[in-house]
Amino acid sequence: MSSLFAMQRANGDWFALDDKGRFRVPVFHNSAAAMVARSRETGMECFRPVLLDEVTFKNLTTTDGGKACFWLVGDPLMKLSRGRALDDQELARVMRNGNTTAK
Repeated sequence: MSSLFAMQRANGDWFALDDKGRFRVPVFHNSAAAMVARSRETGMECFRPVLLDEVTFKNLTTTDGGKACFWLVGDPLMKLSRGRALDDQELARVMRNGNTTAK
């Protein structure tokens, strides 16, 4: 399983971007990339990188009635919405196969 990270607040809320009415959770290759993105995005200042393990992944994919969507962020210096859009099944496949290359 490939190590990926998402941003979570102490109260359990996940950081997500509005993508035309759908919320997408940015996912990063490592915690350092997440921290770089956090330094560039003021809305992330109260969030910290959290490893996406099986429990965390299940929590994320059942949030919002199972409609969770994701952005696989290849370059944290770019605008976060420029990541690769994934649904929960695609993210699970990426995590299993270790293929974390963003388009």
